[in-house]
Amino acid sequence: MTRPDHQLRDNLAAVRERIGAACAAAGRHPREVTLVAVTKTWPAADVRRLAELGVADVGENRDQEARAKHAECADLALTWHFVGHLQRNKCGSVAGYADVVHSVDRLELVDALSRAAVAAGRQLTGLVQVSLEDGPAAGRSGAAPAAVGDLAAALEAAPALTLGGVMAVAPLGADPEPAFARLAEVAAEIRAVHPAATVVSAGMTGDLEAAVRHGATHVRIGTALLGHRAASIG
Repeated sequence: MTRPDHQLRDNLAAVRERIGAACAAAGRHPREVTLVAVTKTWPAADVRRLAELGVADVGENRDQEARAKHAECADLALTWHFVGHLQRNKCGSVAGYADVVHSVDRLELVDALSRAAVAAGRQLTGLVQVSLEDGPAAGRSGAAPAAVGDLAAALEAAPALTLGGVMAVAPLGADPEPAFARLAEVAAEIRAVHPAATVVSAGMTGDLEAAVRHGATHVRIGTALLGHRAASIG
């Protein structure tokens, strides 16, 4: 299922306008924020149409779907972001197509991704996913803020991996402001040790303004671009 060309164009323009307005309110330049178009459950044809409209960064949540779309769009000059929860047994596959992995939340993934990237002859950028939820019932993946430093150091040291920075998802049903403020603190702590780790991946359709206010460099937008999720394609 796809939508009319004008709808995709209008949606993209609206998202870019929101990013621009959020940057203006925060005293930032829109060029400081990269739009990652999350195309999960939508076909490769939509990836191609977004590329024609100037989108250069595409995000996927599921390995099987991402791998197939990457193959179909191999002729396009895109940066592919894996933004979903990553299982260790999928690292070999993900390392074959992803340029940036946003969801490194435990040390075993660093080792598995490194070995897979070396085998594939590729250099990957990894982001440490930070948990912004409290308590044992936290519903999101991610490393506790206290563990982020060790993960960052491991990423920085691993062959074929580059530490890019941090990523987080705001807690479900809660005000994103304090969560993104905490992420900004964690990001600053990581940059103090690893100055090149400048990426802060935060913000989705419902909370991109709050994320930009707190220093997001990458926003992951799906619904505002493509609408509500289509039936799964793989």
